[in-house]
Amino acid sequence: MAERNVMLVLHDVAPETWNDYRPFVEAVDALGNIPMTLLVVPDFHHRNSIDKDPAFIQLMDQRLTRGDELALHGYFHCDDASSPSTPRDWFMRRVYTWEGEFYTLNQAQARERLNHGMALFQRFGWPLHGFVAPAWLMSEGTRRALSETPLRYTSDPQHFYLLPDHTRIDAPGLVWSARSPWRRGMSWLFSEQAARRHRKAPLLRLGLHPVDMRHDFSRRYWLDLLKRLMNEGRVPINKINWLNRHYLHERQAA
Repeated sequence: MAERNVMLVLHDVAPETWNDYRPFVEAVDALGNIPMTLLVVPDFHHRNSIDKDPAFIQLMDQRLTRGDELALHGYFHCDDASSPSTPRDWFMRRVYTWEGEFYTLNQAQARERLNHGMALFQRFGWPLHGFVAPAWLMSEGTRRALSETPLRYTSDPQHFYLLPDHTRIDAPGLVWSARSPWRRGMSWLFSEQAARRHRKAPLLRLGLHPVDMRHDFSRRYWLDLLKRLMNEGRVPINKINWLNRHYLHERQAA
């Protein structure tokens, strides 16, 4: 039987969110060598510039040494564009999320923020292969800008997209909405259903957010689910290593 993998992805990684993640990451580290993909925000909500936090930079260096991958997750992770002008935009930017930073950007604006983020990674000596838009929302301008970069992939909740042509790859994922008790209860139900539905899928992604870590119920669920999936034979892997193994090396050879 071909190897089945599980992928642990931590969203919104920044100096102010790491304390939320710390106990969970320590518990995962205690399980053994489990590589993760950390989605790093260069300046979270305009108040958390990582280049002014040497301790955080050192921490990310240590995570890389352990085998984690760092990916670029927006730049500010907040929607600072002008007010919505249509009902659809109002819903997407004020009901669905307030953090869709790349939802309204034109190609030039997206290119500028991507370039700033890539330059930051380069300055710290952090390998960079992928970009994930905050709330997975991307304008057409952002997609075109991504195609101009040396980045190798982006993703949404259920797919990877190989760059530069945005070739789609099925990659089922689980994610919670943990801000209230009823949301956590529904998230548990949907996640259990999805885990059963995708039991034989070659890859299952677990997408965690800082708010998940602030509630014992959701934090314990993610750790218990990871253990269960590993006991069922799934092998932990980060994004770029999985893509290299199954897709990117073949593309380069062709």
